[in-house]
Amino acid sequence: MTGEKLAVLVAVMGAASYFQTITGFGLGMIVMGASSGFGLAPVATVATLLSLVTLANSAAALPGKLHHIDWRAVGAATVGVLPSVVVGVLLLEYLNRSASGLLQLLLGAVVMYGGLSAALRPAPLPQRSGDRSFFVSGVCGGLLSGMFGVSGPPLIFQFYRQPLTVTQIRCALILIFTVTSATRVVCSAYEGQLGAETWTLAACGAPVVVLMTVAARHFPPPLSAIATRRLAFGVLMGIGVYLMSAAVLHLVHAR
Repeated sequence: MTGEKLAVLVAVMGAASYFQTITGFGLGMIVMGASSGFGLAPVATVATLLSLVTLANSAAALPGKLHHIDWRAVGAATVGVLPSVVVGVLLLEYLNRSASGLLQLLLGAVVMYGGLSAALRPAPLPQRSGDRSFFVSGVCGGLLSGMFGVSGPPLIFQFYRQPLTVTQIRCALILIFTVTSATRVVCSAYEGQLGAETWTLAACGAPVVVLMTVAARHFPPPLSAIATRRLAFGVLMGIGVYLMSAAVLHLVHAR
């Protein structure tokens, strides 16, 4: 990797860390999207790198905030996420390219519709959903992660629709993504994928990630709770468009 690409990658990780600390999500999606779009590094390397820097982000974002977390909701979602990631990976292996593309197109449309409808009505639900609902959102998120590498949308939609404060929501999401990242790090280490290049990139990016996370904690943007929810749902719409666009390209190339 050239010095210019490294500088861009580190800058993107810093900006994405700031965004994630404010909203509870976005680090993986922003960095992966920028890396793919600008050809900064191989996808596999970036995926492993993201697992490491996500741990750095959470280490700086969560101290002193754990009392805000709805532990039952986080526990139910996490129990749903972890096994369904494996199911998603296995399911993708059994689907041919055309079927996979059609499924991704459908999922993208559902995600975009969900984000749009929620953005138009950003007020939270009148009462907290049951633990089963959080478990289902975790299962859906895990399947998306295993099949398409995008685990956030069901979890983001689920938590941002709850009658919780923005602080409670973002801390819960950061913790869930931390658990999944830690699991990926263990798996990557077991498979021998944590090479010297990945550790070097993590060493370069982690200080910036921590710095921007601390900056976001002390100097957040002046957004109201409704504005923050609309921002989250707007990003969901963008993810839906991305999934649909990628699916269309896969279908075109498959012919």
